[in-house]
Order: sequence, then structure tokens, then C-alpha cells
Amino acid sequence: MERCYAPCFFLLAVLFIVSSSAADSNGSDRRNLLSNGLGLTPPMGWNSWNHFHCQINEKIIRETADVFVSSGLSNLGYKYVNIDDCWGESSRDSQISLSCSFHMFDSLTQIAAKPLPNQCQGTKHAQGQCQVHLVMKNKMPKTLLHGYRAMSDALKKAGRPIFFSMCEWGDMRPALWGSNIRNSWRTTDDISDSWARMLTIADMNEVYADHAKPGGWNDPDMLEVGNGGMKYNEYVVHFSIWAISKAPLLLGCDVGNLTAETMPIIGNEEVIAVNQAINDQQIWAGPLSGNRIVVLLESRKTFSSMMTAHWDDIGIKSNNTLFEARDLWEERN
Repeated sequence: MERCYAPCFFLLAVLFIVSSSAADSNGSDRRNLLSNGLGLTPPMGWNSWNHFHCQINEKIIRETADVFVSSGLSNLGYKYVNIDDCWGESSRDSQISLSCSFHMFDSLTQIAAKPLPNQCQGTKHAQGQCQVHLVMKNKMPKTLLHGYRAMSDALKKAGRPIFFSMCEWGDMRPALWGSNIRNSWRTTDDISDSWARMLTIADMNEVYADHAKPGGWNDPDMLEVGNGGMKYNEYVVHFSIWAISKAPLLLGCDVGNLTAETMPIIGNEEVIAVNQAINDQQIWAGPLSGNRIVVLLESRKTFSSMMTAHWDDIGIKSNNTLFEARDLWEERN
């Protein structure tokens, strides 16, 4: 199905009337994304694990954030500073609550780990914080899926948008379910700083390419660029694959000691633009009664262009069935 668009955000709605054998009820979930307004483009930032592993402290985290600003990386879109593993004490307290490692983070934990009440009372913001606390305190529900949904629901009530990045190493193929639960999901096991492993991870992630979309992204693990295990050209390929795959661009090196070769790779504005570009054409579809499907073709271009919607884009399994289409704005079939 093709349609020529008038310029400047012109929207066209076409209503399809199809037989029941051609309709796919699963199409109604195509835009069922986590409604926190985050992740419209793949996140960019830094994660502590690849380079520092458990050897982290407040000084490293603060210096990383400072370098983002002083080096200009923050102006390129790098804004998330993520503490990976080893941020917490090795065991839970007497109330089975998780707690931050105060001896490693000192003043940061005074901000991030304020005590929370056992009962969810008070303002909406306080209630949201409390619910996050209780999800972390209580034992995980019977299935991981229920646990992720519980955390997702609690985060949405925390008083501010929080990007929810889920990691279960792709074991349950999370790209295939629950895009309304989190903003990104790991599709692979851990990466390592080698050419062969990087390519293996890239191939594993590519299987789920069709499931990446604004609000929910495939995550093949953090970048190894700058850690020294690959050659310059290999790091260029690594960064290029992550960029075009719409993967999160999370640096995994010591940004406080970037080499002369590393900055041109992670700071390439044109390659970053490929990763951050949002599709200016979108297809919306949903089921109606009477074996009908409503379709909206949206173009955000400022000039006329052709647009194609395939049957599976709108939830139809075509099997040589005849279709009748009606243009709701032109009021004609």
C-alpha cells in the first residue's frame, strides 16, 4: 500500500475492512510501550562495569560526570552516568533491605539512599519512592516477569521519569515481550574487549532488530571502545555497529583517561546522529469491530514523499484475501 504525502506533517487515515481470516489480533500491541516519555532515542552515557568492574568509588563517578562536561561529551548526548554492580553492601540488613555501600560512596549515598518508611503513606512522590523501596526489599515474585513488572510499576510512581534498563542477559528473549515494561532490554550475554566476542554479540543482537523502536531498545551490552583490547579500526567497526543497530551508546572505558584515538570515535557527530535519528515516517494501526483495522500513515517530512505499509506492519496476514479501503478524510473508498 503506497500513498503520496502533502508537505508539513499532513496526516492521512485509511480504514481497511478485511475478512476475519486476514486480521492478526497481535497487531494491537505494536505501540504498547512503557509510558514514561523516556528512550525516544537510544540512551547515551557511561557504565562503570567494563573498565572498573567492582573497583568503583564516589571519586570515579564524580570525575566521570565532570569529564562528560569538560570534554564536550555531554553536548554530544552522553548524559547517563550509571553505576553497575557492587554499588550495594554484600548482604541485606536485618530488615532484608538492600543498602548502598556507604564506605565507597559517602555523600552520594546520602542523596540516593535516604531511609524510606515501611508503610506507603504521605505524598504521591513519597508513596512512589516507598513502592520502589518495597519492591527492592521484598523477595522477588514467583517469576522474573512479575518482578520486572512490579519494579516498572513502582518506578512510574516515583515522582519523576526513570529510564528502566532491564538485564537478564537475553535468556528469556525479552525483546519479544513486555515492551510496555521497560525502556531497554539486554539481548545478549556480557561483551568482552575482543574482536571475536564483539562480533558474536553483534550477531546475537541483530536477530531482534525489528523489535527496536522509540521507547524500547535492544541492548547488546556496553561499548568496549577505549579499553585497549582491540585495534583502532576494530573499535571503529564496533562503534559503527552499535550506532546503526540503534543500541544504547554507553561508554565502558575510563573517560578520565581517553586516548587520542578514542575521542574521535566516540565523538563522531555524524555517526552519533545515525544512532539518534528518529524515523520521520510511522505507521499506526489498531483493530476495530466488524473485522476492520484502522491505519494511520504519519509523515513528519516537510516535503512530499512516498510511504509504504506492508501487511504485517498493520497486523494483517495476507493470504490473497480481497481488501476494501476507505479514506476517512477524502470520504471515499
